[in-house]
Amino acid sequence: MERIRGSFARIQPWLTAACYVRAVLSGLPKRNGWTIAEWIGHRSPDKVQRLLNRARWDTAEVMRAVRGYVVEGLDAAAPARSMTVGALDETGQEKKGQATAGVKRQHMGCAGGVANGINTVHLSYVRAGVGHALIGCRQWIPAEQIDDPDTAARTGLPEDLQFATKGKLAAGIVHDAHDDGVVLDFICGDEVYGNSPDLRSYCESVQQGYVLRVPSNFTFTLGDATTTTCKKIVKKCLKQKKRWQTVSAGAGDKGERLYGWAWVATGEPRHWLLIRKHLKTGELAYHLCFAPDGQPVTLHRLVTAAGLRWPVEEDFEFGKDLFGLDQSQVRMYEAIRRHTILVMIALAVCSVTAAQARIRTDTQARPPTGPNDIPPLEPGCVPLTVAAIKNLLGALNPRQTTLEHKIHWQNWRDRHRARARWHHQRTRLGQPLENSYPQVT
Repeated sequence: MERIRGSFARIQPWLTAACYVRAVLSGLPKRNGWTIAEWIGHRSPDKVQRLLNRARWDTAEVMRAVRGYVVEGLDAAAPARSMTVGALDETGQEKKGQATAGVKRQHMGCAGGVANGINTVHLSYVRAGVGHALIGCRQWIPAEQIDDPDTAARTGLPEDLQFATKGKLAAGIVHDAHDDGVVLDFICGDEVYGNSPDLRSYCESVQQGYVLRVPSNFTFTLGDATTTTCKKIVKKCLKQKKRWQTVSAGAGDKGERLYGWAWVATGEPRHWLLIRKHLKTGELAYHLCFAPDGQPVTLHRLVTAAGLRWPVEEDFEFGKDLFGLDQSQVRMYEAIRRHTILVMIALAVCSVTAAQARIRTDTQARPPTGPNDIPPLEPGCVPLTVAAIKNLLGALNPRQTTLEHKIHWQNWRDRHRARARWHHQRTRLGQPLENSYPQVT
């Protein structure tokens, strides 16, 4: 925590940044420049907007402080041999118009399909059986915005920014984590990252193990030098039931997450294809695995790593629902990045606190051993969660506003809307009608 405090001391203005995080931890239904400024007690959103857009502070240094705090906190609460995984995934935020950095019609998981919005690649630090939190992020920017000088200037893109695929962005985030001394047993990700030669080649160059999802048509070479696909190898070599093993991918709220698993050696040394089969539907999922020399490799170890990919999605759920990760109403590249990092601070504090309180607050009754077991009279309590920690911190820091303050902000919003409406109407008058039909007055 001292590293985060130290990084805040170099933010100008640091007090606004600290209040911003406190507002993110509060019970605000929405967390944007206006609502946060009102919660802090400012008379307008100017200071909050300056913090995100124009204030002088090293965003990368704050990110390093968050990364160090999460790793140190989760490691201190973890058993010595628990696995550490870096889980990669991207999350989106729907946006209107074309004035936001990185905005484009693209596939958005949050929208359930193609929508107008922005996407950011994240890295989550996952400690098995302990906790997880986001420790790195880079926003994906389409090539046409980078190549257009007017758009790049209007959205505040860095002059040295170059186009990068999501896989290449992920490799850069993992590289940043390695530079800060973060040690990971495996890197995990879905098919976007398993299909990325940039990410795979970087991991192999630094001897970083990975378990990455790949599509069924992904090609690889077997030991006999024949080239095949994941789908074909299942049909050819894994028809017999004895080649599959039922292994748990980790414990869930409803019990162990059991799947059928099989693994096949490839023609590349220290590379395997890991296949997961759903026990009821038979649905298959494929993982390309790499383990560097000297690292133990067993089916159970690879399965454990594959099962630790999902926490990054839980981090997105917490970040959006609890802390407003996708509620920033900003357009500039650096402002989006700064809002994201300030939200990551709030998530990190709650995640580390929940991990350190896990053992002391877990009073659940013993799990059932059979379907006919009698429920216990006292079920106990699940350990404190991130949501519970956030609610408790919010209750410790209530904000009582005066009626005058509420009236001031209501008037401010009404004046702002009136000004915006006037400018919209003037802009409309300067645009020619698309179909010049006779106008009836």
